Amino acid sequence: MEMEKLDAETEFLATKQETGNEWELKLIEAIDEYKGDDPLFPWIQCIKWVQEAFPPGGDCSGLILIYEQCVRAFWHSDRYKDDLRYLKVWLEYAENCVDAEVIYNFLDANEIGKSHSAYYLAYALHMESKSKMKIANDIFNLGISRDAQPIEKLKDAYRKFFIRSIRKPNVVEDDYGESHLPVRSFGTVLSSADNRRQNMERSELANKQMKPDRTPKIPLSVFKDTANIDTMPGHQSGKSKTDLNPWSSLGAREERNKENSAMPTKWTTYKIPHRPGGVTASASIEVFVDEECTEMDNGSHDHDGKSSKLKLRQGDGQDIKKETDLLRQNPLRNFPLRSLPR
Repeated sequence: MEMEKLDAETEFLATKQETGNEWELKLIEAIDEYKGDDPLFPWIQCIKWVQEAFPPGGDCSGLILIYEQCVRAFWHSDRYKDDLRYLKVWLEYAENCVDAEVIYNFLDANEIGKSHSAYYLAYALHMESKSKMKIANDIFNLGISRDAQPIEKLKDAYRKFFIRSIRKPNVVEDDYGESHLPVRSFGTVLSSADNRRQNMERSELANKQMKPDRTPKIPLSVFKDTANIDTMPGHQSGKSKTDLNPWSSLGAREERNKENSAMPTKWTTYKIPHRPGGVTASASIEVFVDEECTEMDNGSHDHDGKSSKLKLRQGDGQDIKKETDLLRQNPLRNFPLRSLPR
């Protein structure tokens, strides 16, 4: 009985998974075949269905891949830059990545979602989780200065953040401050009075060391080698000044400037021979084109939000899990280079 019950449960789960895959494939086909005025709508429907069908998530659900292909389909569209639905897809995608700061920098560089407070709130809280309090404070102030809506929600979150930042000890700044204080030989920090007294003692010691010794000193004797003075280079004792300087007359200016006096002529006596079988002028170098990069770049600019590369279920679960892990580590790996922040 237990064996039959186990087989019945396994069969039910397999049937449910197969049915789920069929529904997901239908939703994916609906994205490619959509003809309406809002191409983002079928993407939102597909994301909602996957979230409800796989509540715990999981790498094999394909949700990360759907996030990535959805945001990549519309990043260059001005129509969806301020669309809150599109921004929420980006934020949900960022929550599933190892370092969401890459995504927030991308949104800032491409001006996506800058009129919504949800962007600044998520960005600031992420930087606070990394203990970058000053950057988080600047992000809150930037959102408030841009009057991001709803502004009251952003201001309320900023007040709570400000209270947390005051109570949170700033370890980095404390360590930095102590490193610049004078330290004794045994490691205790000096007070200001001890510091001044120590500096005065050091200056008095330095003045004593710099005082010149007034005791008479014996002059140094300079050694002269009289035996080898005639054999030294450049020393010619037997020659007069006239012999040492034979150029009594420098000559005229034309005689001194006699370099390059020959007139240039044409090279008519020698011809460079041509090599047999040499490269002709019509020949050209073949440029290598990476087909995978070309297809990737073309796929990221599909019009009307249609993705011809959406093939989540054509591979097995291992392929989806591998691609999911790669996107978690590098969420912008499939984006064109010109779209990335510099």
